[in-house]
Amino acid sequence: MCYRTYVVSTNNITYIYIYIYIHRANELDIDNGILNICRRELHPEGILYTSRESHYSVFKAVRMYRMKCEIVETLVTGEMDYKDLEKKLLVNKDNPALINLNIGTTFKGGIDDLDSVIHILEDCGFSHDRFYIHCDAASSGLIIPFVESVSNKITFKKPIGSVTISVHKFLGCPMPCGVQITRKKHIHLLSKEIEYIGTLDATISGSRNGLTPIFIWYILNKKGHMGIKRDVKGCLELAQYLENRLKSKGFWTLRNQLSTTVVFDKPKDNKIVLHWQLSCQGKMARVVVMPHVTIQVLDDFIDQLLKQSFCNQN
Repeated sequence: MCYRTYVVSTNNITYIYIYIYIHRANELDIDNGILNICRRELHPEGILYTSRESHYSVFKAVRMYRMKCEIVETLVTGEMDYKDLEKKLLVNKDNPALINLNIGTTFKGGIDDLDSVIHILEDCGFSHDRFYIHCDAASSGLIIPFVESVSNKITFKKPIGSVTISVHKFLGCPMPCGVQITRKKHIHLLSKEIEYIGTLDATISGSRNGLTPIFIWYILNKKGHMGIKRDVKGCLELAQYLENRLKSKGFWTLRNQLSTTVVFDKPKDNKIVLHWQLSCQGKMARVVVMPHVTIQVLDDFIDQLLKQSFCNQN
């Protein structure tokens, strides 16, 4: 699908042509955004920069396509360490930069600052035609746009190349699927006329599920802009509630300001991990608050954690 958006200024209207397609998983969106578009077609000599806490599929794609990759260190919040990014960019300033930006890291929900990364690229001497920014917004792509206090928006008015969003997460589509948005001029590089299907194809898999767009259309029409905004507000408030309650009971917690992910110490009782299907990494566990979660569910979860903690003390 091709859409046209525009920016209105005092004297003229600037049109930005974007291309949107729906795939079966965000992993393929990453492959198409980072590899197909920017590495193979735009910057074949480019080096990929991605944070250590990026989704594992990014590193899998690097191995599959034998890309040169610089792994950028992260802060404790999961956000990219911009000083380390700058240092690595300066070492490789003769090669184009391919940036994978995380708008919500997989485990901690850390959000990389788009404006900071653009400034660093420019300060390191990279012109806009020598870098490509892909925004992996699988986790928070449907949260941040609905928070009015956010000033650092993800928009194609800025020099980004593509954005990916998972629809089976926050919107709750019953099957895995992702949406990729990119500039139409990039898609032209990949598009090929396939005579026997009577259309242009610019995707990796070719065939896609025709049912997922219907689910997405249904959810968006049922909820509407205000409905999603209410869901976002409610989930952020519940995530704050969970964090505050855990802290009040003496638990260590971590939560990024615009994230519905709450990280805490992994329960020692594996029965709790299995019962609540907790996602764990090392000594940490996390809860991701989604629209179906209620205060009662969170209270039941905390009660189980407290019982386990009491039993361990005795």
